[in-house]
Amino acid sequence: MSSRARSRAPRVVKPSTARLYQVLRAPVITEKSTLGSQHNQVTFKVALDATKPEIKAAVESLFDVKVEQVNTLRQRGKQKRFRGKVGRRSDYKKAIVTLAEGDSIDVTTGI
Repeated sequence: MSSRARSRAPRVVKPSTARLYQVLRAPVITEKSTLGSQHNQVTFKVALDATKPEIKAAVESLFDVKVEQVNTLRQRGKQKRFRGKVGRRSDYKKAIVTLAEGDSIDVTTGI
């Protein structure tokens, strides 16, 4: 049996406490994100270099809930004009976190 054929257990990610606070930037409070609360979902702005396991660990430890799934997307910044000058908004990453049945996060309060 070659080394490639062996199955490996998934790596368990244990980020530091400081990294947990760096991963989650802010909750996203829009009309579309609040519709996700019907499906037990919460949306956060996260660090551009954050991975799905890091996001899951951060939400579970900071809010004391069980996360079932994490979906991410990178939103590219738009080009905007202000008084004839061209500017560009920053890129950001969003994470849509699906919580286990019975768990909830109140995003209007702080951590």
